[in-house]
Amino acid sequence: MSTTRRALLGLTLAAPAAAQQMTPMEVDASPLLARLRRGGLVLFFRHADTAGEPCDRSYRVGDRAGQRNLSPRGREQAQRIGQRFVELGIPVQFPVLAGPVYRARDTAEEAWGPARVQVTDSLLADDYAGTRLDWVLAEHRRLFNAPVPAGANRVLVGHRTPAIMIYGQSVGGTAFPEAAALVIQPGAAQPLGILEFVRLPGGGFHGC
Repeated sequence: MSTTRRALLGLTLAAPAAAQQMTPMEVDASPLLARLRRGGLVLFFRHADTAGEPCDRSYRVGDRAGQRNLSPRGREQAQRIGQRFVELGIPVQFPVLAGPVYRARDTAEEAWGPARVQVTDSLLADDYAGTRLDWVLAEHRRLFNAPVPAGANRVLVGHRTPAIMIYGQSVGGTAFPEAAALVIQPGAAQPLGILEFVRLPGGGFHGC
């Protein structure tokens, strides 16, 4: 973990408004499923499984070899997430937006296809943001809070640390595993919940 990330997470942990940590729930068992079928919400996915893959080394956008990438089962997991949306009848507002770090971009493209994905620096990982971190966090907030028309849901794919910096420890620790999604009501102070669409045995977190 970089010094910048450690310092910023330390500030977040010290915030007095930190809420109780959320517990991820499988989508099939969640009361939020009915709301997702109606649309009007934001789903912010953390990228899919990266277990066993080398940690980030270069922190350069476009340098796949220097990044932590999806594992083979992470690619399968991402494909299955896209299938689950169809099976569950959850409408999506296209294009899906994804960050440019490959594990986020690949998750979105495996799930919904490259033609339905728009890659944007607005969902950049914090460790890749450099001097643009304040802008990146402001863009996350904008995408979390902009109204979504009824009948569709805004789907975003990125990384958990910006969400922790925005929402505090309610989404920290083990609350937000890889491939899970924050369900956000635009304008709400905290996410409505954290859903897992495709849970992998022993997955969810890497050792980096």
